[in-house]
Amino acid sequence: MQPRTAVESRGYDHYKLALQHLHTNSTSKVSTPLTSVHPRFHLSFLLRSLSKRTWSGSGIDRALARRKMIINVKESTMVQPAEETPRRGLWNSNVDLVVPRFHTPSVYFYRPTGAPNFFDAKVLKEALSKALVPFYPMAGRLRRDEDGRIEINCNAEGVLFVEAETTSVIDDFGDFAPTLELKQLIPTVDYSGGISTYPLLVLQVTYLKCGGVSLGVGMQHHAADGFSGLHFVNTWSDMARGLDLTIPPFIDRTLLRARDPPQSVFHHIEYQPPPSMKTVVETSKPEITAVSIFKLSRDQLNTLKAKAKEDGNNISYSSYEMLAAHVWRSTSKARGLPDDQETKLYIATDGRSRLRPQLPPGYFGNVIFTATPIAVAGEMQSKPTWYAAGKIHDALVRMDDDYLKSALDYLELQPDLSALVRGAHSFRCPNLGITSWVRLPIHDADFGWGRPIFMGPGGIAYEGLSFILPSSTNDGSMSIAISLQAEHMKLFEKFIYDI
Repeated sequence: MQPRTAVESRGYDHYKLALQHLHTNSTSKVSTPLTSVHPRFHLSFLLRSLSKRTWSGSGIDRALARRKMIINVKESTMVQPAEETPRRGLWNSNVDLVVPRFHTPSVYFYRPTGAPNFFDAKVLKEALSKALVPFYPMAGRLRRDEDGRIEINCNAEGVLFVEAETTSVIDDFGDFAPTLELKQLIPTVDYSGGISTYPLLVLQVTYLKCGGVSLGVGMQHHAADGFSGLHFVNTWSDMARGLDLTIPPFIDRTLLRARDPPQSVFHHIEYQPPPSMKTVVETSKPEITAVSIFKLSRDQLNTLKAKAKEDGNNISYSSYEMLAAHVWRSTSKARGLPDDQETKLYIATDGRSRLRPQLPPGYFGNVIFTATPIAVAGEMQSKPTWYAAGKIHDALVRMDDDYLKSALDYLELQPDLSALVRGAHSFRCPNLGITSWVRLPIHDADFGWGRPIFMGPGGIAYEGLSFILPSSTNDGSMSIAISLQAEHMKLFEKFIYDI
């Protein structure tokens, strides 16, 4: 399988800056409904002006390159809660504040059903308005409290709901790799006006020429992690089907407040700077980043897990640990890391099941901690896959209640939490980030017209960041969406299927 790539000159930061420049003349405050004139009309041209694009692989890629996917925005509305909601400041925990500060993009795709009211915008907006009553922080804005700490201002200003159409069809998106084309299915956010000027949630329903629909979601990371974000989206979809709220959100983040006084008793390597390349290759060429998605079948995953018994190893490792190890090894090999090069793996880890006492069901916020095994590239390549899996296993086992509470206390002692926010510097070569969505209910958003045929990231912000996705058909397969330097991606494809 030839990977489908979106090529960007000088990486995603230039892309974000260009989008901000595009929106310089747009207003921050919006009324209901907004004008249908939208800078999106120029987005297709902008994305291709940012860099010299190269296209490889299937005819699907070439068709998209030729078509340039024009998005026509029909209407933009700021949807507010259906009832009066509490007006207050919502305190953010330390783990709410060490996440990236932009909106996390995701995209759903739905096949047409033939129903005359298929993805009726009125139905969606009414259900959205109802869902925002229990999930009222989602309709708020960010602000700083008197101490300068970022909190959520629960002011019911609303979430952005965009209705759009395109001449593209679902099959144009091929394997749904999170390219810049997918990014166009999510509203762009203008960050230039400050943290209080933009919605925490932006949504876009795009009606495709084939009759299908995409739902693009951009959720500000301070507002929610993946688990809480899906709790909201799945509640919204339930309400669109006429169902009642099943699990109410628990809106009180002080449960994750640090102890007084803080008692950080572990060495929290996850918040320390990652290893840098020992040998820096000087080049005059701009760094080209590629984004691809690779599917591993149930049989391939079973073969990979069986490798845990190689060379007489008698320690059992999970399918996830073996897959993450395989991705880590394949990435390090594709990058050609020297034998003595250290590489750090960032594993997003949900603390909900690890904290004691456990958080209430429906806890709304971020509970993401990070396990960070470190290995030497040469040892990883010379030893079986289970060696890297063992590093991952040990790092995950360490993430118990004592360790997580120590992490909260460690963060409390830091003079500037923003300095610990992970970004491009964290995941770039020689390091790697893995976020698993395998245990998240990412395919449960049925708005009344069936479950999505795909849900996944709508973009990958940084080189060296990857996502592991479950199958939408429960066939036991998993997919890896990853961003790497283009020259490394070709080798990664070879190594990831060498099981």
